[in-house]
Amino acid sequence: MAETGKPPTTLLFFAVPEEARPFIRRWERIRGATAPRLKGPGLAAWLLEPDGVVVQVSGMGARNARRVGLETLARHGGGAGRLLTAGFAGGLDPALRCGTVLYDADPGLVGMEEWRSAGAQPGRLVEVSRVAVTPADKARLRMQTGADAVEMESSTLRSLARERGIPSATVRVISDAADEALPLDFNALLTPEDRIHFGRLAWAIARSPASIPRLLAFQRTTAAAAESLARVLLPGNP
Repeated sequence: MAETGKPPTTLLFFAVPEEARPFIRRWERIRGATAPRLKGPGLAAWLLEPDGVVVQVSGMGARNARRVGLETLARHGGGAGRLLTAGFAGGLDPALRCGTVLYDADPGLVGMEEWRSAGAQPGRLVEVSRVAVTPADKARLRMQTGADAVEMESSTLRSLARERGIPSATVRVISDAADEALPLDFNALLTPEDRIHFGRLAWAIARSPASIPRLLAFQRTTAAAAESLARVLLPGNP
């Protein structure tokens, strides 16, 4: 990533581009400018000035989060005021509906009151190494951990921040409720690098064409959830 001479105050991590794009579009509407792209170790990155925010898309899973997090912190961690990890989460608490935004933050972290005013609520999230696909998977995790939602990167990134004395928070939106099954077993579609293998995806769809309507519905739901997350992270009317 290019250096600007002024350390960013916020390092904001998403796992996949679908989580990040609504945030970037909203920032562009608010600022009336195009977000500058950066080169980096992840799938995509932007530098949002004058706000002093580096947005990094790390890829799914703890391994990608750690690799990209370490390089981003090496380049931009000096003087960073906070690290945020944001994106989708699977619901474990049956009371949480899709589009609900949860946050878990270090005490006194800047931004919590704005998130709460924008509709977010505190919650406990747990990081796992596999996608929770079925209601039974989610019920098991709820019983084992007591968490409200599940995701795959936040604990890793926040541990890196904690080691460097950087305050951090997780801000996640429910993309699939506790009683909902995902349209496919995404674990079977992941490469060793925790990326979707599109050949396997095409084969899975070909074997089960009935999954297509569910996949399309899931895509609409996650797109709406990502918009809800962006409104919490950037409150106000652009």
